[in-house]
Amino acid sequence: MTAHAITLRLAVTRDARAIAEMSRDLIESGLGWKYDAGRILHAIDDRETVTLVASDEGRRSLGALAGFAIMEFGEDRAHLVLLAVRPTHRRRGIGRRLLEWLVQSARTAGVRSLHLELRANNEAARAFYRAMGFSETILVPGYYRGRESALRMIRMVSKPVEVPFLWQPPK
Repeated sequence: MTAHAITLRLAVTRDARAIAEMSRDLIESGLGWKYDAGRILHAIDDRETVTLVASDEGRRSLGALAGFAIMEFGEDRAHLVLLAVRPTHRRRGIGRRLLEWLVQSARTAGVRSLHLELRANNEAARAFYRAMGFSETILVPGYYRGRESALRMIRMVSKPVEVPFLWQPPK
């Protein structure tokens, strides 16, 4: 299986349970389950949120999701809420494709910066996001239910527009 056998698409209602279970098992492990199927359904339905899935075309079952990402959009900034790839599908460019799709969407929407948090001790995720152009900004002790620290990261998507100085004094 190659990354090209993976199709990226917007999530639909039937994906909510699989996304929630991946979040529970791959992201929220040891913290309690916050992003259950109901919360994922809300994200899928929210007009300000993109819920993107990587679907393994070789597996037609409901559990055929290789990965997913959820990003909330604001006027100037976007927040990558969750991103996960199944361990069986890692190191095949799927996470990179998900994130690149979201970055391009953010650019199109006029977003200037992307923000995220991750477990501070997740060295693999830190390396991935650094390779994707994110910079570490601040360590937040106890961010995850008072138990684990988070590392906040940012990526500038577009540069601020310079406005030429046009004012002239009256003559």
